[in-house]
Amino acid sequence: MTTIIDSLSEVSDRYDVLYCDLWGCLHDGYTPFPEAVAALRAFRDKGGFVLLLTNSPRPRADVARQIGKIGVPRDCWDSIASSGDSARAAMFRGYVGRKVWFVGQPQDQSFFAPMEVVPDAVELEQVPLDQAEGIVCTGPEDPAADPAVMRPQFLMAKTRGLKLLCANPDIVVDRGETREWCAGALAQLYTEMGGESLYFGKPHAPIYELARMRLAQAGVDCPKSRILALGDGLQTDILGAQGEEIDSLFITGGLLREETGTRRQPDPDKLAATLNTANVAATWSIGFLR
Repeated sequence: MTTIIDSLSEVSDRYDVLYCDLWGCLHDGYTPFPEAVAALRAFRDKGGFVLLLTNSPRPRADVARQIGKIGVPRDCWDSIASSGDSARAAMFRGYVGRKVWFVGQPQDQSFFAPMEVVPDAVELEQVPLDQAEGIVCTGPEDPAADPAVMRPQFLMAKTRGLKLLCANPDIVVDRGETREWCAGALAQLYTEMGGESLYFGKPHAPIYELARMRLAQAGVDCPKSRILALGDGLQTDILGAQGEEIDSLFITGGLLREETGTRRQPDPDKLAATLNTANVAATWSIGFLR
């Protein structure tokens, strides 16, 4: 059973660290949410630590540049842990081989930038599918296209026994009013076709290991009971928090605004039904981060 709250400040004294999602929570892909920015600033003003925990397939430096470009103020967060960095570390350790077939957009080539934290990194080579030892997927080439367009290539890859490294487990994301497919949709399709997909972002353990490393790097020593995860994805943000045994704040006005009947706040009955259908438990719920 979740408790609906009116603002983060109602419960923030219970926590020292926030694991804050980005899309649908802090911004919509184009514009920051002013109330969300104010809430994070207020948390930091009281001595709290805000870690942006994102399933972005990009390195954290690129994430910082991206959110800065759309206007997210630097004074509302402290550090970043991205699915991209977690997956990149695995890639450079050779999880999918040395010769890889890349699925993604040109701007995601930064995924292949060297990582100093991985000693004896594999020297990678991007090759056509028929020469590949594995697949690196940061997302669809066309986020608007049905993932099923990849079936012919995935059939060949599955037949050859290639593993797919998924840089972003999200299935969809809302860019403004437009819903786009993410790498998770392709990985899901590949798995359904009998291939093997490897995940490193929420709700999977590797990104939470990275988050703990980021806290340690910042000198933050915090028990799980003092960490709150915020996000609008039940199967990513909230399920991941549940698996890590940390509290969560479900932002109902994001991906599931229709299902939860969210205007400013969710409809209690629809919220309960949504959580029950997903078989996921959220400690707290709120329409929008504020």
